[in-house]
Amino acid sequence: MSCPSPTSWYALYVRSRHEKSVCAQLEAKQHNVFLPLYTVRNKWADRWKAVSLPLFPGYVFCRFDIASRGKILATSGLIDVVRAGPEPCAIADSEIEKIQLVINSSLSVEPYPALVKGQHVKMTEGPLIGLVGTLATIRNRSRLVVNVELLGRAVLVEIDRDWVVPCDEAQSRFPKAVRRF
Repeated sequence: MSCPSPTSWYALYVRSRHEKSVCAQLEAKQHNVFLPLYTVRNKWADRWKAVSLPLFPGYVFCRFDIASRGKILATSGLIDVVRAGPEPCAIADSEIEKIQLVINSSLSVEPYPALVKGQHVKMTEGPLIGLVGTLATIRNRSRLVVNVELLGRAVLVEIDRDWVVPCDEAQSRFPKAVRRF
């Protein structure tokens, strides 16, 4: 969460399976909208088909001035702006930028239900250099978990294990042998 500026990013809670429709409507109204999608292969009765699904089902991100949210809330399929108590919560630009970086990379991306308790790491190589997240191992493959705190959701992106270093090691000025815990 961050303090709202004149225009901030907000998560919009939308009706089930209405993410693309809400996104299209808001874009038609000239709003800055972000709907992160990932591709999955689904089996139909007679064939396999690649489908784009929302990375955060039930949510669309939009940058707008909270004082003029009435125009946003008038969008068909939109339920409300995500709130903490009675007040809408802005999402830090850095969290949206992290998700955009992951989506724009050529790496395999998929939704992840919750942030795992693991080691915080920093990407030192590859297309996500500088990104900080949590290292996870799933199906014997290294993954980076990037969290969106406000939604209590995360994104899982497949990485090369050699691209990361522990955050404390990346920030430490001392060699490993000298560091005190």
